[in-house]
Amino acid sequence: MHTLTLFYDARCGLCSRVRQWLSGQPAYVRLDFVPYDSPEAKKRLPAIQHLRADQEIVVMADSGEVWQGAGAWVMCLWALREYRAWSARFASPTMQGAARKVVHWISQNRIGLSRLLRFKSDAELTAVAEREMEEPVCQLPARPAAARPHTRMLHDLDLID
Repeated sequence: MHTLTLFYDARCGLCSRVRQWLSGQPAYVRLDFVPYDSPEAKKRLPAIQHLRADQEIVVMADSGEVWQGAGAWVMCLWALREYRAWSARFASPTMQGAARKVVHWISQNRIGLSRLLRFKSDAELTAVAEREMEEPVCQLPARPAAARPHTRMLHDLDLID
C-alpha cells in the first residue's frame, strides 16, 4: 500500500482541522484528501454515495480496500509514523468497542464541536481567500517621520536614535 485516500467533509470545521493535522504528520504512506461530495470522490470511489460519507469518514487504500468510521480512523493512525502503535491498540479486540463509540459520538457531534471550538472549514477558508483576492487593498501613504509627533518627542528625549 502506497496511498490512502481520505474522503472528508470540507464544510465541517472539525473535519478540516483533522485534515490539516493529518497532512502535517510524518507518514509511512501518502495521504490524499478528497471532499466526499466532490466529482473527484465519485470518480475515485463510485460507491461513495451509498457509504454515508456525510456522516462518517471513509478511507480507501490504493489496493481498493475501504474502511469507514472507527476502522477508517485506525487506518489513518496506521499511516502515521508516530501513531502506528496507537492504531494497533485501537484495533485490538478490547479497544474496538470503545473506539467505535468514541468515533460515532464525535461524528454525530462534529458540527456542534466545530462551532464550539470555532474551527473554520476548508470551504469557509477558501471562500474568505477568494473574497480577499477579489477585493482591492487600499494602501495609505506612510506619514513622514517629522509628521509623527510621538517619534519626534521620543527622539528629543534621547529615548530613541
